[in-house]
Amino acid sequence: MNFTAELELRVRQYAQRNHLHLGQQLGYGMHGIVFVAESQPGIGGVVLRSAIKVHRRELEYQRERDVYIRLRERGVATIRSCEVPQLLRHDDDLWIIEMTLVKRPFVLDFAGAYLDKAPDFSDEVWADWQTEKREQFGRRWPEVQAVLRALEGYGIKMLDVNPGNVSFVESDDRPSSS
Repeated sequence: MNFTAELELRVRQYAQRNHLHLGQQLGYGMHGIVFVAESQPGIGGVVLRSAIKVHRRELEYQRERDVYIRLRERGVATIRSCEVPQLLRHDDDLWIIEMTLVKRPFVLDFAGAYLDKAPDFSDEVWADWQTEKREQFGRRWPEVQAVLRALEGYGIKMLDVNPGNVSFVESDDRPSSS
């Protein structure tokens, strides 16, 4: 069984266990796959929608789960006007996190984040990282830095920072290639 098929099998098991209907795939990256899920109609026919992320590796799952738990414990729903998905449930056996759906502006994807201690990279590596992020975000970089500082105030060091997981209302967040 290939890796994608294994992830899809786990997310289907989660959906079945929790009486959810899987919808479209929202994203696919190095840490896992994200799907839309819908609850079965409840009282008054209300259907609740959520996002389900199935992780490739246990370490990234644990990091992201722990960040969402920290944010929930602190009551964090927004960071500098960016919505933060709210943890609904998690499954330690299937390495799955279920969270609320968010709209731009948002900050999400904490699988590459660290709690309470940043990794020990050299000054050169940090400088290269800063240069890369400055180029990715262009004029938005100072605003992204403010989001990252706010996360650090909760003991969260977010390293996997890109316009797909710190996103603003405008569709032209990225610098032009001209």
